[in-house]
Amino acid sequence: MKSIFRSPWAWVPTLYFAEGIPYVAVMTISLILYKQLGLGNADITFYTSWLYLPWVIKPLWSPLVDLLRTKRWWITAMQLLVGASLGGVAFTIPTDFWLQGTLCFFWLMAFSSATHDIAADGFYMLALDEHDQSVFVGIRSTFYRFANIFGQGVLIMIAGFMQSRFGLDVPLSWSLMFYGTCAMFILLWLWHSSVLPRPADKQQQKATENDKSIISLLKDFLTKFPVRETVIGILFMLLYRMPEGLLVKVSALFLVDSSANGGLALTTEEYGLVQGTVGVIGLTIGGILGGVCAGMGGLRKWLWPMVCAITLPDAVYIYLSYCLPDNFLIINTCVFVEQFGYGFGFTAYMLYLIYYSRGEYKTSHYAICTAFMALSMMIPGLFAGDLQETVGYQNFFLIVMACCTVTFLVASLVKIDPEFGKKKQ
Repeated sequence: MKSIFRSPWAWVPTLYFAEGIPYVAVMTISLILYKQLGLGNADITFYTSWLYLPWVIKPLWSPLVDLLRTKRWWITAMQLLVGASLGGVAFTIPTDFWLQGTLCFFWLMAFSSATHDIAADGFYMLALDEHDQSVFVGIRSTFYRFANIFGQGVLIMIAGFMQSRFGLDVPLSWSLMFYGTCAMFILLWLWHSSVLPRPADKQQQKATENDKSIISLLKDFLTKFPVRETVIGILFMLLYRMPEGLLVKVSALFLVDSSANGGLALTTEEYGLVQGTVGVIGLTIGGILGGVCAGMGGLRKWLWPMVCAITLPDAVYIYLSYCLPDNFLIINTCVFVEQFGYGFGFTAYMLYLIYYSRGEYKTSHYAICTAFMALSMMIPGLFAGDLQETVGYQNFFLIVMACCTVTFLVASLVKIDPEFGKKKQ
């Protein structure tokens, strides 16, 4: 029994499940919560898009995680803070200051989650040798996806179930759901406090990259390629997902908005099934297929099919907004198609971040790339809800499709080594 607890199987799956839950709570569950509490679309997208900020500025304090304390300490401390944040959200939902209170705790959760991401990924590389890192890379991704399904699907469905089956009012049902999630996270904290190994921290990994300041690393990042290639690379990181940055928050609100407002009027339970289960499954399958295809032919060969995949399926929301089908199978199919396309097309984006990060400081440069990735979703989201309220759902989704030309434009400018991404013989 003792050897089982020392095995990576005891902590890798639960660690990455714990990494996914707060991100889903901040980015997705908050949307449906605020919609049911009566907040307007413009306010919802504006407030929740600012919650991307901790992931945008994450590289600024990542050296502190390496230099202060051990990564094991950071993991358990941040999990305790996430649990406290979930409890804080639950406590403030039924109060008169529910907006200020929940946003405060969502901010705390976002910063704790971003810090947890830094520590968990570093701990993974520190506690496992290269062989085990390769073996468990698929496991960590799978359980992070499970967290997405559990958060977007099961947790939202639980809140809806308490409303429809037990007649609880909206604030109480969401409060109880968050209290339950808080209890689950406290259990995860207790578990990881016991089973996480205590590897020698290799002097907190103060080598090479961490000896350099963030300013020096950023300078290296901006000067590693010629100016034109650097500008194109940053534009690609910021604009490739621009249509999805507009779509992702408004599409969720569209699914649950009333028919009088032009939405599909799905119940909370139905939304949990459509977006949190069917949608995430489509996203996962698309991502897996994208990785397989890129491995066979390389990123350059599959770039344009992936560009088409991440943009063209957005048209399903034009169909849904004009036809407003009440057939649940049709709605599920449309969401699956859009999410499958996004998963397949997103592979090109992630591979490009890896491609751009190659070199001596690839870990730190990749962290800077992911900051641009978070910024690419934050900026469109800030005004997406306001734009939708101004033009309506139908015209908003037409605008999203028009913005897909930006994705095609930046994709046409990037230069990629034909051999990058191909599986080595």
